[in-house]
Amino acid sequence: MAYVTWQVNKTNPFIAEIVMQREDVMNAFNSQMARDFIRICAEIVEQGNIRVVALKSSSSRAFCTGADLKERNGMTEEQWHEQHRLFEQMFYAIADLPMPTIAIISGFCLAGGMELALNCDMWVVSENAIFGLPEVTRGIMPGGGGTRLLSKRVGVHHAKEIILTGKKFDAKRVAEMGLVNNIVPINRLEEAFLELATPITENAPLSVSYCKAAIDELIGLPDDMGREREISWYNKVVDTEDRHEGVRAFNEKRKPQFKGQ
Repeated sequence: MAYVTWQVNKTNPFIAEIVMQREDVMNAFNSQMARDFIRICAEIVEQGNIRVVALKSSSSRAFCTGADLKERNGMTEEQWHEQHRLFEQMFYAIADLPMPTIAIISGFCLAGGMELALNCDMWVVSENAIFGLPEVTRGIMPGGGGTRLLSKRVGVHHAKEIILTGKKFDAKRVAEMGLVNNIVPINRLEEAFLELATPITENAPLSVSYCKAAIDELIGLPDDMGREREISWYNKVVDTEDRHEGVRAFNEKRKPQFKGQ
């Protein structure tokens, strides 16, 4: 049985949905789940026509509650480190997807589960969602991007509050911190996702992909280096057939037909 599956969205063939379905443990991820994620991300890239990826749970009770500590109980240090290297590959497989990724979150989103969301580009969140990075309450620390990614989203002060207290935060609070693109009642979650994702799928795929890559790269660079790299990304997108199509469509007063070329 696969704990993670994927499917093409029923209404939009350019959207892939990665679904976590280990409901009995609130999607706590184990080694098999990590391998499922790595395989699925490769399959989505290979598919060739996916323009947005959703990451969601099959249950409204929990998005993901982090690593399965029952599986880890009794591991030697060597086994722990070996498994964590697999988890690192899982996080990076999601973060490195070339197309935008949107986490659709309801219920508990804790520890490594919140880090899975942090490795996505955007969040659509239900009002019942609960967030937290409680690793310090277990004698460990976030190991999937929490200390690296959270401060980029919310600033150092909020990041330290979330990580160092190990407390849980409701959806309204994390939205106030700036983590959320849209917060809605749970019965509007899928609708809100499509409202965010659909316009992205209608844009030039290479333009979107290069913009995502440029934003991720430039955020940490000094301005003089950033200017040079920004123009490098710009020049890459200028040399595409989609750029020619976009200009033609504008002048012909029609909707462009982008092909990702």
